[in-house]
Amino acid sequence: MGLSGKRALVMGASTGLGRAVAEELVGQGARVAICARSQERLQETAREIGAEAWARDLSQPQAAAVLVDEVRQSMGGLDILVSNTGGPPAGDFLDLDESHWRNAFQGLWMSAVDSFRAALPEMRKQGWGRILLITSLAAKEPVPRLTLSNAYRAGLLGLVNSVSREAAPDGVTINTILPGYIRTDRLLELGVSEEGLSGAIPAGRLGEPRELAALAAFLASERASYITGQAIAVDGGLLHGI
Repeated sequence: MGLSGKRALVMGASTGLGRAVAEELVGQGARVAICARSQERLQETAREIGAEAWARDLSQPQAAAVLVDEVRQSMGGLDILVSNTGGPPAGDFLDLDESHWRNAFQGLWMSAVDSFRAALPEMRKQGWGRILLITSLAAKEPVPRLTLSNAYRAGLLGLVNSVSREAAPDGVTINTILPGYIRTDRLLELGVSEEGLSGAIPAGRLGEPRELAALAAFLASERASYITGQAIAVDGGLLHGI
């Protein structure tokens, strides 16, 4: 896919979808840095997949921007950025206080904004770049009790589409991937029943992280140079909207 030698940063990559994307990029020949909060688990993942480990808590102000700058300096540049963070806690609207909203805003919204702002100038200057935002189906179709995700992730789609128009003339593409029900630890945290879900998914099963990772690698590749500003679901046909 033309990814050999490309320099990539995948956030939230010690487990789950982030790990799968990082592993796929490594397999395509990219040099990959991964980050997560848990130093021990991050180091283990880095050893297993052949990536470089950067322990960071992206819920802290400016942490994403500092990370991008440090990784770029270490690698001598950055070609691919994959913004990926864990989901905020579930809860109905009246279950959530101001701290929930502020923490989710920093973790979901500002980590993406800060990382984009840090990565874009050099990508545009070099005339090539790929930015991917891994979010959720909740960005397009609200999920019961995921109030925080439903609210903030929808706005991120508008952000990606808007910024993609500014960056496109300089050879930089920006796209969003919307995971449906993928077999990850996040599903376990939400207490989701696999048996109950499978019947509602047209494909009749949960997705596997490697299936989303394959799309991410394609969107990060040279072959996807004419795809930008898009929100693409990986959901087995679950999303009802056109």
